[in-house]
Amino acid sequence: MPPSSSTSAPPLSTTRRRHIAVIPCRWGSTRFPGKPLAQLGNKPLLWHVHQRCVEARGLHSAVVATDDKRIEEVCRELGIDCMRTANHLTGTDRVAECAERLPADAYINVQGDEPFVSPTAIDAVSEALARLPPGTLAVNAYTELDDACAVLDHNVVKVVVGAEGNALMFSRQPIPYPRGDRPRYLRQLGLYGFTRTALSLFRQLPQGPLERAESVEMLRLVEHGHGHGVRMLAVTDDGLAVDTPEDLSMAHALLRRRTRGPRQ
Repeated sequence: MPPSSSTSAPPLSTTRRRHIAVIPCRWGSTRFPGKPLAQLGNKPLLWHVHQRCVEARGLHSAVVATDDKRIEEVCRELGIDCMRTANHLTGTDRVAECAERLPADAYINVQGDEPFVSPTAIDAVSEALARLPPGTLAVNAYTELDDACAVLDHNVVKVVVGAEGNALMFSRQPIPYPRGDRPRYLRQLGLYGFTRTALSLFRQLPQGPLERAESVEMLRLVEHGHGHGVRMLAVTDDGLAVDTPEDLSMAHALLRRRTRGPRQ
């Protein structure tokens, strides 16, 4: 159980840690303002994401990164480490700022709208980061899509993976187009692992037209010729990303099924 509302989050340590999960959270979502604090069960959405990080075995710590005072205050009430950042274009830019202030070997961006992300998947990304081949900058988890509605859903980002396991393209459209053989559709998860060098590079690169059009931040590396450095990692994850209030309703139903009892 989290500490009571009178308990403040412990101060962040600057001691070197191996792998840190950073959960970027912002208030001003176009589709769902205030989403990180939306209630799922009797806890805010960000609490569920943080809890999945706590359950992962390969992380040394997890911290919420936000530029919003309301989110910071709730984190303190729940005893969750929180770091205030500047306003950023993307969550990964926010993670990159945290990396400049929190020393670690690698950083895992766990999107704040993935309350059911598998701790095992987080650990798989952590393990992949521990044995990166030369030239690899990032690890991005994905799963196979077997739901036609999800394939067509623009809130679900699809990825095309090359023969060597690296990202070729991300899109909200169904890619590849099924003109010949029936393709496998792959869902990009909001679960990215980076080296410190990769995050520094990410911040230096400008947003390109593809990233701006699709609003998919990992396209920044692909668009600037670093797609070969994004290793895609297949994981097992049957969770649900909460992009809209309608998704939150489905998340409530999923939480009830998983708990089979009182809500958490």
